Amino acid sequence: MTPTLLGVERDVETVPSFIQDSWWTPGGVAAGVPVRDASTGEVLATVSTEGLDLGAAVEHARTVGQRELGKLTFHQRSLKLKELAQYLNGRRQELYELSARTGATKIDSMVDIDGGIGVLFTFSSKGRRELPNSNVVVDGAAEVLSKDGSFIGQHIFTRIPGVAVQINAFNFPVWGMLEKLAPAFIAGVPTIVKPATPSGYLAAAMVKEIVESNILPAGSLQLISGSARTLLDELDYRDMVSFTGSAATARTLKSHPNVVFGGVRFTSETDSLNAAILGPDAVPGTPEFDAFIKSVVTEMTVKAGQKCTSIRRTIVPNELRQAVIDAIGARIDERVVLGDPRAEGVTMGALASLEQLADVRAAVQTMLDAGGELAYGSLDAPRVTRADGTVDVAAEGAFMAPVLLSWADAEASEVHSLEAFGPVSSVIGYETHDGDVSEAVRLAALGEGSLVASVCTNDPETARQLVTGIASHHGRVLVLNREDARSSTGHGAPVPHLVHGGPGRAGGGEELGGIRSVFHHMQRTAVQGSPNMLTAVTGVWHTGADQRLAGDPEFGGAAGVVHPFRKSLAELAIGDGFASPLRQVTLADITAFANSTGDTFYAHTNAEAAERNPFFPGIVAHGYLLVSWAAGLFVEPAPGPVLANYGLENLRFITPVAAGDSIRVTLTAKKITPRTTDEYGEVCWDAVINNQDGEIVATYDVLTLVEKEDTTYAK
Repeated sequence: MTPTLLGVERDVETVPSFIQDSWWTPGGVAAGVPVRDASTGEVLATVSTEGLDLGAAVEHARTVGQRELGKLTFHQRSLKLKELAQYLNGRRQELYELSARTGATKIDSMVDIDGGIGVLFTFSSKGRRELPNSNVVVDGAAEVLSKDGSFIGQHIFTRIPGVAVQINAFNFPVWGMLEKLAPAFIAGVPTIVKPATPSGYLAAAMVKEIVESNILPAGSLQLISGSARTLLDELDYRDMVSFTGSAATARTLKSHPNVVFGGVRFTSETDSLNAAILGPDAVPGTPEFDAFIKSVVTEMTVKAGQKCTSIRRTIVPNELRQAVIDAIGARIDERVVLGDPRAEGVTMGALASLEQLADVRAAVQTMLDAGGELAYGSLDAPRVTRADGTVDVAAEGAFMAPVLLSWADAEASEVHSLEAFGPVSSVIGYETHDGDVSEAVRLAALGEGSLVASVCTNDPETARQLVTGIASHHGRVLVLNREDARSSTGHGAPVPHLVHGGPGRAGGGEELGGIRSVFHHMQRTAVQGSPNMLTAVTGVWHTGADQRLAGDPEFGGAAGVVHPFRKSLAELAIGDGFASPLRQVTLADITAFANSTGDTFYAHTNAEAAERNPFFPGIVAHGYLLVSWAAGLFVEPAPGPVLANYGLENLRFITPVAAGDSIRVTLTAKKITPRTTDEYGEVCWDAVINNQDGEIVATYDVLTLVEKEDTTYAK
């Protein structure tokens, strides 16, 4: 009996799929594709989708998944992710044990499993902080399309009505799944996951934990374990595909008629000849040189170099080539122990499969035939540490020792076009002339688009030249020096806050990137109509829409209307507001404010100088004096449901106010965001200061925290 993978003990189990909210395996005795332990070659399971109804899976997502996710707001879905992350945090040990079978060391598994769970936490936080507690996102400011303001336009984001199909690579079966699931889930789009066969059993184990948590709504997550060649046949313009893998497979998928003609959204993250560039100032003995060597070796050996972000091209000044090669070899000798990840002391495991090992060796041999030279390492079977602690030449398992190539011809096409997806990097040199590093920029660009590059220098001008030169060829650039060497997350560590993707060869897509990746799963639509209609559609008050104002009747206030600061969130509605009376500004007021604050800028204190300023009629009131007075004009001083003012946004001063002028303020509830987990929420108030002639003096948003129910203070 083989050890159980997914809680079922049998001679050789079939990795199940999770379809239509039930676990599924093929019926009968259909032969599946064998999946092996990367270190021992032992058959762990088989994978097959024979008889699986892919059309039913897609329809289930579009109906049940869309319906159940649509019952929740962005905030509620974000909280589901936090709850799931907390649940999974307590169930990592079994996943770690399975991960070792893929060839991953404990550190590799931490990057994959803990990193994936960390993505859930990050997106949960960003979803609640950066999105409204609703299902519509307002994008940008409204556009006024008529002179009287009765016809306006507003861009909004709403979720796509289909399914997000996520086709993942073998190297990160957990992180690769969760980094795509998180933004799709927050957007409210159901997911179908298709992991790669060699490590798909680990993805299935994670899905099993997710299902057993009973946290996610029905239909929001399905899993296909095995071939899904006809899946794109079931998709249309409502759906999207996010692919991670080889450029060749991406090209095949992108050429599918439903992508080319049917409108299926397709984004990919593919092969990438990432670079690390050493600045001329980063010579041996400097912190930058040490950080550079550490980074290159880390990227060669973590996950046995099976990372889309690994450093494939090590670009260094010609005079430092040999020093870099020697330092990389010395660090590998010192730090790297190759073997079964379950053995004590092993720091680098096997490749994911024997097929992968053959591919990497063949790629290296092609590079050697093209002019590359072995500067460190060998293609011979390496000596490895077995699980029992013995050391011998690897007869089984997909083991490969780190290999460093050196190229006399820095422009050889193979070094810039062929990726050996394993523990392999190439060192190429560049010439510098009087601080000009343009040749390094040119060499980096020969990769025809990459996910990430590192620039290692402590010289600001070198950093400027390199970053601005290569930025358009890369999705991410890490600038590494002595100041951030210890705090940096590293060259090969995509973080959920920032874009993961790149142009050209790297696929041309984006993953992660914070809320940007949520918007990938949404449609941007221009909505045109009256302010009242757009307020109804967006849940955000637009200028010109109806208001219910308390306050001065001369300026729109109505008798019997309760001051909005006396209303809890349960009572407050979009459009509720307050219209203040006028308050006159005197020269004495302006002078007193200048003296008390120390803001004695000449426009507030020197009449002759102020009159020479083309923007002012003479001495004018401080903008902050006007904002302070506006608060005094609209505030309700007695205790009530408004708990705090926590800021202003979008403040603009438009018309100057001179001594003798008067101001008034109109405050309108613009956006109301209840917090799902708290007894209060945020209210964004539209504030407009006008002068005695009705001209707009200033506009801004006031942000307050307001109780859901006014239980703290009596009204």
